[in-house]
Amino acid sequence: MIVAEAVGEALAGLGVRTVFGVVGSGNFHVTNALVAGGARFVAARHEGGAATMADAFARAGGGVGVLSVHQGPGLTNALTGITEAAKSRTPLLVLAAETAGSAVRSNFRVDQAALAAAVGAVPERVHSPASALADVARAWRTAVTERRTVVLGLPLDVQAAEFPGPTVASGRPTPTPPTDDPARGHAEEPDTGTRPEAAQPPDARPGPLTTSGPPATGNAMAASGASATSRPVAIAVPPAPPPPVPGPEGVARLADVLAGAERPVFLAGRGARGAREALVALAARTGALLATSAVARGLFRGEEFDLDVSGGFAAPVTAELVRGADVLVGWGCSLNMWTLRHGTLVGEDTTVVQVDLDTEALGANRPIDLGLVGDVAGTALAAEAELARRGHASDGARSPALAARLARERRWRDVPYDDDSDEVTIDPRTLSIALDDLLPAERTVAVDSGNFMGYPAMYLEVPDVDGLVFTQAYQSIGLGLATAIGAAVARPHRLTVAALGDGGALMGVAELETAVRLGLGLVIVVYDDEAYGAEVHHFGPSGDPLDTVRFPPADIAAIARGFGCAALTVRRREDLAPLTEWLSGPRDRPLLIHAKVTSDRPSWWLEEAFRGH
Repeated sequence: MIVAEAVGEALAGLGVRTVFGVVGSGNFHVTNALVAGGARFVAARHEGGAATMADAFARAGGGVGVLSVHQGPGLTNALTGITEAAKSRTPLLVLAAETAGSAVRSNFRVDQAALAAAVGAVPERVHSPASALADVARAWRTAVTERRTVVLGLPLDVQAAEFPGPTVASGRPTPTPPTDDPARGHAEEPDTGTRPEAAQPPDARPGPLTTSGPPATGNAMAASGASATSRPVAIAVPPAPPPPVPGPEGVARLADVLAGAERPVFLAGRGARGAREALVALAARTGALLATSAVARGLFRGEEFDLDVSGGFAAPVTAELVRGADVLVGWGCSLNMWTLRHGTLVGEDTTVVQVDLDTEALGANRPIDLGLVGDVAGTALAAEAELARRGHASDGARSPALAARLARERRWRDVPYDDDSDEVTIDPRTLSIALDDLLPAERTVAVDSGNFMGYPAMYLEVPDVDGLVFTQAYQSIGLGLATAIGAAVARPHRLTVAALGDGGALMGVAELETAVRLGLGLVIVVYDDEAYGAEVHHFGPSGDPLDTVRFPPADIAAIARGFGCAALTVRRREDLAPLTEWLSGPRDRPLLIHAKVTSDRPSWWLEEAFRGH
């Protein structure tokens, strides 16, 4: 057995059941070894797409994302997707072949470790045949316990060497979750902790991989004892330590602030994705209203006092209530300019509290009055217990009248607007509302970047915190289609909706073939304004020439049919009628909806964003 085969077999022993990538000579053997060990290989048409698929797979609950790429251009092609994952603190392991140490004149030779470090990923390497399993175990543990994107270099000369053993790397094993779906590779089970999601640009503060117990869900995060004895090569990775909780003094200070609050608002981010119950209980005791950043949208779905998303995406009633808070607590949320509209959602006399696992996150984006290092769920539970001990309970700003108002005004689709549709183009608000009415409620929405993105992100309802996959930490267009594919592979039981602009759709168009080949029943909605709309609306009012960011009409529906998709063109609401028929059919291939949208004005969120430029 060569080292490449040992590495692949060991990762399969860790429970890896899905791998994304593009195979070349450098990653051929390790990928095949993973497949032989029981993993499903999802071949993309471009490494950039493969990286984003693996990232989205992890975000959508598939477990640690795994990406396999060739040396040199294989890695550089994937770099934008890796950057997005690194900025979002997605647990992602990149298996990147490397040129042999002696191949100093190889065309493929670049400093891959430096590339990884430059974009915020953690560079690791398999250094020798003897250290191979220990090197893999170290990289895996970093991805899991630190929620990091790790680029594991696999030098060709080391890969080709005979593997000498030992057959099992040291460490205390933890149980592997059961498998009930070969395509998904893990059992559907309750979320026991926070899972990565993309940032509302760029809410990149991480939460713990789990809030209690051993890491769970998705690609197994440690080899079971059975795996270690039944496979010739296996790795047992020690479990992550329990997440920290502030000490009694810190909990008491938080309880003091909350006890004195009259209009508290909780703002939950990525690090709070596994802490719904604890935050809801604390909010009920303190009368806090509940809001999220974009990456945690849906966390409080169904709660009477859910404000939905704060920041540039916020509906008017949400912005008003967040701005009116006398205490604002950020739970696993970076409190950045996007989530707080460049600080305009924080009142002059508002007391700002931040709870985060990362010490460096506290106060990084704005001044805070109290910062606590700790796990969100554990901290909330401790604060609730302390307030209960004191006998404190308050309704805050909660009232039947406010609940009724939120039911009327919380959703953007319920905010009145002047419909700009005509017979040639459809208002993106009208389009999005119609789609929301027609699509099943059990859905995953994957959104690309661009002027259009607020409409699908906010007008399309999501059922829970896993409903929106938002790869926006790097603010790159062109990731949306690959995001949808990765999410659909992770959650095949839900309809996945890809929302793209025309620029992003054409940038990532090669992956239409991937979606067709996999038989994914995606709904792909292209909001086509025949331009890079953000630049048009940014520079147009200044009288700048816009020829470089406008394009002639393209028949994107015809392009999609060429790849094997079903497709339709929409200029009016009535043109969506074929969607109903497609939804009732086998859904064995993607449906692309080419929507010709109005473009006279920027989206509301873009107007807010421009204030920061």
